[in-house]
Amino acid sequence: MADVQTLSVLCEDVDGIVSRISGMFTRRAFNIISISSGRTEVEGVNRITIVVQGEEHIIEQITKQLNKLIPVLKVTRHDPNSIVSRSLLMVKVSADNSNRTQVVEAAKLFRAHVVDVGPESLIVECTGTPSKLQALLDVLEPFGIRELVESSLTAISRGPKAMYPARF
Repeated sequence: MADVQTLSVLCEDVDGIVSRISGMFTRRAFNIISISSGRTEVEGVNRITIVVQGEEHIIEQITKQLNKLIPVLKVTRHDPNSIVSRSLLMVKVSADNSNRTQVVEAAKLFRAHVVDVGPESLIVECTGTPSKLQALLDVLEPFGIRELVESSLTAISRGPKAMYPARF
């Protein structure tokens, strides 16, 4: 059975690095479930979180290929039990005076926040694991989902150990 694996990649903040990484996946026919990139606590270093699915030997190949890219400083495979990972979901839900209170109460059950209210809809923002976000969508679906957008997963390891770049 193919495992889902979360990888963190520290790399130099250079133009086109995400394109180079995604190109490596394309050339080798590896699939990316999600990818996100952002700055780190070290200036000039970005952290890219990549979620992939594949057999153990495929994950090993992905890790080796990532390490070969020049701007890549470090690649870490995370144990699913030793990370905190979250995605952001924003969903526009049909809501008028007759059901707005019910929609707001449903959102509160998931510690979600209403970030915009209109005459016929409202926008709910929620962060969490993919299963939590899906459960929220399941609850909101009967009200009528007009639009939704979900961010890629980001992750950080638990405990005091930090993922410092190899060169720093």
